[in-house]
Amino acid sequence: MSISHSQKPAAGNGSATTAPAPHFPRCADCALRRSGNFAPITPTELAFIQDFRRENRLAAPGTVFIRESSTDGKLYTLYAGWAFRFKTLSDGRRQILNFLLPGDFIGMQQHFNDGAAYGVEALTPVSLCVFPQTGLLGLFKELPGLGFDLTWLSASQKTVLDENLLTTGRRNAAERVAMLMLQLFQRAERVGLVVDGAIEFPLNQQHVADALGLSLVHTNKTMRRLLAMGLYKIENGWLSLRDTKALKRLADADDALLRPVPLI
Repeated sequence: MSISHSQKPAAGNGSATTAPAPHFPRCADCALRRSGNFAPITPTELAFIQDFRRENRLAAPGTVFIRESSTDGKLYTLYAGWAFRFKTLSDGRRQILNFLLPGDFIGMQQHFNDGAAYGVEALTPVSLCVFPQTGLLGLFKELPGLGFDLTWLSASQKTVLDENLLTTGRRNAAERVAMLMLQLFQRAERVGLVVDGAIEFPLNQQHVADALGLSLVHTNKTMRRLLAMGLYKIENGWLSLRDTKALKRLADADDALLRPVPLI
């Protein structure tokens, strides 16, 4: 069984979305794990994850499957599709904290707060593996290697947030857009989501504005400017970087390689 990623569409077919997998295999047959793009684990760890998983869920675009201040405590692995974490103000203004790609583990931070400190919304149709909040302590006690993987995943998300804080606090609009495109492309490439030199880009300009702390008008002008400079191209919902070196210079981004991600 292979995971159902959308193939890059021909011109004129409209925007691409990531279709959910029609059914979920056992963890040993998980297409994400068998792709070779994630860190290996032991058979014992794999069996624990299989027993830890309680259900599978499909969600349509716009579904909020973790609500701000929620205390239900469920944990998720994003099996297919895109989602994003966000916080909102009382007047409805929204800040997108980061975008979530297949393989991302979601929800662990809520166990260290009085409920979820953020919401999570499906950006495309998504497929989710669902885990209960109980069992985490046993995981850390019985399988410290897997516990370290969870700790690493949480720490890596904090690193992303630190970089995003630098972006919104110090980078100008062009630098922010360039950094976002570089980050998303690099993360998608790490988990094998590049097709013919492009990645799916289901974000609209409001998503970009909400992620970068810009107005919609400023976002539009900035993206048009970088497009005119020949730095990127978005066609039929797919993003390709036309001049990665120039984007890195503009964003003041480094060339650090990303290590393989643990998969829970």
